[in-house]
Amino acid sequence: MARNSFAVTAVAVLAVVGVGRSQPPRAAPNAVEHEMPQPSMAGNSWAAPLLSFGAALGLIFGVVAAKPARAITAEQFSQLTYAQVKGSGLANRCPTVESNGTEVPVKGGSRLVNVCFEPKSFAVEFETDKGKEFTYTLAFIEGSLDANPITFKEQDGMDFAATTVKLPDGEYVPFLFTVKELVAKGEGSSFKPGFTWGGEFSVPSYRTGGFLAVALPAMQSDGQGGQDELFKETNKVFDLGKGVIEME
Repeated sequence: MARNSFAVTAVAVLAVVGVGRSQPPRAAPNAVEHEMPQPSMAGNSWAAPLLSFGAALGLIFGVVAAKPARAITAEQFSQLTYAQVKGSGLANRCPTVESNGTEVPVKGGSRLVNVCFEPKSFAVEFETDKGKEFTYTLAFIEGSLDANPITFKEQDGMDFAATTVKLPDGEYVPFLFTVKELVAKGEGSSFKPGFTWGGEFSVPSYRTGGFLAVALPAMQSDGQGGQDELFKETNKVFDLGKGVIEME
């Protein structure tokens, strides 16, 4: 089967020295969506937001239409007990910030911390079943931030998530959702409505030939029986690719 192509739409939430807004990603037709399930929020009462600074940016991998998602702030999340969070999917949500002004000035030598990327849908060449696991958000990402042009260099955080979608015929398609070593740039010296930026990041292999321990004895033995037929399965390599991200 030919390699499947993916497009991911997500929302990035970041904390910096300024204000925040939420901008829905641009939509485009002809994309097949794998919409991620949204956790239930019934029965919870929320207080005022903890974060007075930050920016909410739309993240687009490829081109795909995204649906609005219910969101919570960091303070709202901190008020929940373990029992309330367990099984709800809320631990996989990126916190949001409320608008407080028109722009976020950026000074040289700053740092961008607590950046969070949360996919809203996965677009594949084939229609897929909805995922049941809430394990696809990238969080606590941080790095240096400079101005003129605004440049963010990712240095630390939970910057990758092994993700799998299921095709109608039962086949599972794995890929690595990541922003490792991201270098994002945009013209200007402040975050404000309409500001766009982006750049490249590294994409490691989802897994290598040593992923399954049960395969190691056969790979390390002298026997060659059947190896020609199994060459494609046993002769895996670890490749490093490149990804591109655009944010608004």
